[in-house]
Amino acid sequence: MLNNIGLPGILLIAVVVLVLFGRGKISSLMGEVGKGITSFKKGIKEGSEEIEQDASELAKDVTPETDKDKV
Repeated sequence: MLNNIGLPGILLIAVVVLVLFGRGKISSLMGEVGKGITSFKKGIKEGSEEIEQDASELAKDVTPETDKDKV
């Protein structure tokens, strides 16, 4: 069903949405979407940093006992 829309159909939908909601409402909605994406990326970055930190804390020291005294 959605495979047949094409460019004219998308433009018609965009015009209808613009008429129904107005330029200001769409602008504020897109701003909220942008803030959500930024927050999501920040959360992913913090999560991966936390995982790396936990992994480094749990890393096992594999240095042989005889070599530890030499350092």
